[in-house]
Amino acid sequence: MDEIKTEWFFIVNPRAGSGKTMSLWVPAEQKLQKLGISFVTAMTDHKRHATELAMEAAGQGYRRIIAVGGDGSLHETLSGIARYCDENGTAPSEFTLGVMPIGSGNDWIKSLGLPNDLDYMISLVENGSTGQMDLVRVLSSGGKVSYMANVGGTGFDSHVCNRVNLQKESGKRGKLIYLDGLRYTITHLSPINLKVVADDQPVFEGTCYSVALGNGRYSGSGMRQVPNAEIDDGILDYMIVPKVKLKTIVKEIPRLFNGSIDESGAVISGKCRSLRIMPLDEASADIIELDGEIEGTLPLSIDMDGRKIHILKG
Repeated sequence: MDEIKTEWFFIVNPRAGSGKTMSLWVPAEQKLQKLGISFVTAMTDHKRHATELAMEAAGQGYRRIIAVGGDGSLHETLSGIARYCDENGTAPSEFTLGVMPIGSGNDWIKSLGLPNDLDYMISLVENGSTGQMDLVRVLSSGGKVSYMANVGGTGFDSHVCNRVNLQKESGKRGKLIYLDGLRYTITHLSPINLKVVADDQPVFEGTCYSVALGNGRYSGSGMRQVPNAEIDDGILDYMIVPKVKLKTIVKEIPRLFNGSIDESGAVISGKCRSLRIMPLDEASADIIELDGEIEGTLPLSIDMDGRKIHILKG
């Protein structure tokens, strides 16, 4: 590795935000230059490219790395930093991660309590204003290692994300695709049979529709499946939706958006430092999503090991 660099390293996804990235990023870049902020820029040109660029930047000595895009760009960038740390024994706390929010969801920003505003984020860069975030390392089927900044899950949660991503790949954009994904998944999803163990204690075993896990609070363009999650408390929040009648699920949907789902008698929620989700049959080895991206299949294992990364935060 080269010597530690003080410049900011921006990883720009030109396809984020319904293709509006460059029209927003160019004036933001000009403002950074006028402020005298030292930075370099790299452009992504394919899926997962931000992960590669972040790993390369870390290897070159950059320690302040910002994704320019949405939650997917942020997820990929975090993955690159975390993989570099795991492979080289570097403490994630050496790094500062941020995002210039140009995306369709921007749920990570909501979970941090920050405005979806480029000028505000530039002011954080200028002032070097940071906080901390837990580094969530996820182990899934076949020993695959992934990382999560915000919210993830399996079952209903992961299939909504899969539906949304398929629509994005077909060229559709906007917040309505999240509502479409929600409606479609409710009417098409089959329940799965799982065992969930939190802090070595079984908390659920049987048929369910979904398990959500959260470091942050918001997902799916404003849903709050884990409304009490704190991004820096060293604890993972979870929410399980056991199999119930469809009309019960539909009735509870408003709770997903007003932050009261944990008060519903139709779900099981809690907090833990370690979580295991195990399928009880082959058909229940469902897909997993992390920060809106499909990242493998069950079983899933998470241990909050106390590692943290610095983040841009007011």
